[in-house]
Amino acid sequence: MFNIEEELKKLPDKPGVYLMHDETDRIIYVGKAKILRNRVRQYFQTSRNKGPKIEQMVTHIRRFEYIVTDTEAEALVLECNLIKEHRPKYNTMLMDDKTYPFIRITTGERFPRIMMSRRIENSRSGSKYFGPYPNAGAVKEIIELLRKLYQIRSCGRNLPADIGRDRPCLNYHIHQCKAPCQGYISEEEYRENISRAIDFLNGHDKEVVKEITARMMEASENLEFEKAQEYKELLESIGHVTQKQKITSGRGGDRDVIALAMGVENAIAAAFFIRGGKILGRDHFYLSTMDGDTMAEVLTSFIKQYYSGTPYIPHEIMIPIPIPEAKEIEEWLGEKAGHVIRILVPVKGSKEKLVELAQTNARMVLDKDSDRLRREYDKTKGAVREITDLIGIGSVSRIEAYDISNTAGFESVGSMVVYENGLPKRNDYRKFKIKTIEGPDDYGSMREVLTRRFSHGLAEQKGERTGGFSDFPELILMDGGKGQVHAAEEVLAFLGIVIPVCGMVKDDHHRTRGLLYQDREIPIGRDSEGFKLITRIQDEAHRFAITYHRSRRGKAQVHSILDDIPNIGPARRKALRQHYASPEEIREASLEELKEIPELNAKAAESVYNFFHKDLINRRETDEASETEERTARADS
Repeated sequence: MFNIEEELKKLPDKPGVYLMHDETDRIIYVGKAKILRNRVRQYFQTSRNKGPKIEQMVTHIRRFEYIVTDTEAEALVLECNLIKEHRPKYNTMLMDDKTYPFIRITTGERFPRIMMSRRIENSRSGSKYFGPYPNAGAVKEIIELLRKLYQIRSCGRNLPADIGRDRPCLNYHIHQCKAPCQGYISEEEYRENISRAIDFLNGHDKEVVKEITARMMEASENLEFEKAQEYKELLESIGHVTQKQKITSGRGGDRDVIALAMGVENAIAAAFFIRGGKILGRDHFYLSTMDGDTMAEVLTSFIKQYYSGTPYIPHEIMIPIPIPEAKEIEEWLGEKAGHVIRILVPVKGSKEKLVELAQTNARMVLDKDSDRLRREYDKTKGAVREITDLIGIGSVSRIEAYDISNTAGFESVGSMVVYENGLPKRNDYRKFKIKTIEGPDDYGSMREVLTRRFSHGLAEQKGERTGGFSDFPELILMDGGKGQVHAAEEVLAFLGIVIPVCGMVKDDHHRTRGLLYQDREIPIGRDSEGFKLITRIQDEAHRFAITYHRSRRGKAQVHSILDDIPNIGPARRKALRQHYASPEEIREASLEELKEIPELNAKAAESVYNFFHKDLINRRETDEASETEERTARADS
C-alpha cells in the first residue's frame, strides 16, 4: 500500500521529474523540480494556497513516482518527453503537433539537389537549410521554380559515378535540367547555378528578375516568342512566390515572436517567424488549459512543448511577459540548437511592437473562434461536467459505454466505445464475440465482455500482455437499468476495481428519462448538453455493436454453392467468380474451358466439372454397370 506521508520523507534533494498517479494508476500530471523533496511536498501542504487546478488534482493523487536527473536541464527535457508520451490530464497541452518544412540544398554532393525536408540532418551531411516555412505549398512552389530557373536536377542518381549509365530523363527534353547525368554540363558550371539559387534564397531576387527580364526582351527582339513566353512565365512565378512569402537565409536577425490569449479552458498562442530581419510567416496554436492556469504557466508549457519538437530554434524568442524557468529553458534550447538562445521581454521599440502585433493576432483568433470554441466546449467537456455534477462524482475525462447485440441469442456480440473529453476515441473501440453464453442472455453476455475487458487491462498494466486495454475509464455508462449496472458492478468488485457505473432509466417508449447511479434515479433535462452527449454515446455503442453483429451474422448465413466443391479454396472460388457470372455458367463450361483458368490445375478443374456434373456421371456409371451386367448375363447363357 502506497503511503504518501512515508514516501514524501524518502524524496531526494536532487533535480528530477515527478509523476502523479490517480486511483486507476493513470499519470495525471508530470512536473520537473530543481529539488524534488521541496517541490513534491508542496502539493500536500494544506496551509499552502495552490490554486483551484492543483487543489482539484491533489484530490485524485493516490501515488507518485520520480526520476532523478543530474541537472535541471536534463529534467526539463525528460518532462517534455513524458508529457508528450502520456498527455496527462492536468498538464497544459499543445493540441497542434506541427512540423514546418525547410528547403535543403545538398551542398555536400558534387552535383547538389534542392528538396524539401521536415528535419535538419546532422552537420556531416553537408547540406544547407533555409526556413522553416509555415506554408508547405509555398515551399514546393519555390523548389519547382528554382529547379526550372537554374535547371537543377531532381533525380537521386549517384553522380558523377552514374554519368552515362542511363538515358536522360524527361526534364532534360523539356529544358528543365542540363542533364549532368550525361556529362552535358560541367561540375563548375552546375555549381555556379547552385550558387545563384542560394543567392535567390538569400533574398537577392531583384538581380534575378533583372536578368530574366533582359533575356525575355532579347528573345522577343530576336522573334523567339516561345522562349520569350517561357521567360515571362518565370517572371510571373518569381513574383507569385516572393509576394506570397519572404525568402531568407536564416543568417542573423532570426527570432520568433510568441504571444498568448487566454480563454475558458483553452488558449491561443500566436507565433511570428522572423528570419534575416524579414517576417517569414505566422501561425497560431490551440492549447487546452484548466481553471487557475496563469498566462505565465501556459506560456512556459507552450514554449517547452513547441520547441522540444521543432528542428530549428532561432537565436531570440520574444514573449510579452516574464516566465518562470526562463534561464533553464534558454540553457536547454541552446544545447539543443547548438547556439546561444535568449528569451526576451521587449519593453520598447520595434521589438515591443512585434510582440503587441502577435498579441493582437492571438486575441483576434480567440475572439473570432470564441463562439465556436464555446459551443465545442459545451458539447464536449461541458457536457461531461454536467453529467458528473448531476451524479455527484469528481472530474472525468474517459468514459466507456457497452452494448450487446444478437438475434434471439444467435451470434451474440458486445461493443465497447470510448469517449475522452466528450469526443469519440475510435482507436480505443473494441468488439467482443460472446464465447461462454448460450442464448439471449444480455446480462451474462455483459458480464463476459466486462470481465474480458478489465482482466486484459489488468494484465497489460502488469506488462503481461498487450492489446490496448490498459487505460481504464473514470466512468462507465450502461445502456440498461439496474440489471446492467449490477452486472457491471459485480465484475468490477470481483476484479478489485473501483469505477463509477451509471445506467439509463427508460420510459414506456424506450427513451432515456434519467440516470441510475448507486440505485438512485436522477432526472436529466432532455434539452441539456449532458443528455445529448449520453444519447450520442448510446447511439454510437449501439451502432458499433449492430455493425459487428451484422457482419458476424452475414458470414454465418451467407453460403455459396462453391464452398461445397472439394479441392477448391478461397483463391480458386474467387477465380471462378471472376471468370463466370453465375453457377449456371460454371455448370455449362466444359472441362477444357475450366482447365484454361490459370488458378485451376487439372485436378481442381476436374473437381469443379465433376461437382456440377455428378448426376450425369452417376447416370453414366449406372448405365455402364447395367450394360456390363447384360453382357455378363448373355455370356453366361
